[in-house]
Amino acid sequence: MKASVVLSLIGYLVVPSGAAVLGRCVVAKKLHEGGLGDYEGYSLENWVCLAYFESKFNPTAVYDNLRGDYTGYGLFQIRNRDWCDHGKNRCHVSCSALLNPNLKETIKCAKKIVKGKRGMGAWPSWTLNCQNSDTLLRWLDGCKL
Repeated sequence: MKASVVLSLIGYLVVPSGAAVLGRCVVAKKLHEGGLGDYEGYSLENWVCLAYFESKFNPTAVYDNLRGDYTGYGLFQIRNRDWCDHGKNRCHVSCSALLNPNLKETIKCAKKIVKGKRGMGAWPSWTLNCQNSDTLLRWLDGCKL
């Protein structure tokens, strides 16, 4: 009886915590299918690296930055202040649409952002963790695209 109770509790704790998080290769495949490989001169490895450092591959992540007065949505933590319907809405999309695991709206919006003068530098985490990294190839290691 004790064992079944313990197993039930473990199952309850384990399943919800990782339900929304995608695997690295799943993210790579979806971004590749969405046309982000070498988009605007940025390799697919850059995009996968960005997704990891922005959301840890969680397409439903929402982060409220109280000091920055913005909320980040989805895989790339796209900021509401400029890009979705709670702000200037330059991507012409609802912020909640950026939380869809199919990533279609997220990819469309990311393409619009990266076309700006800052490119991927629009994401400070890319500049800090991915730009000029000599280990970018590891982000696609073992992935079948």
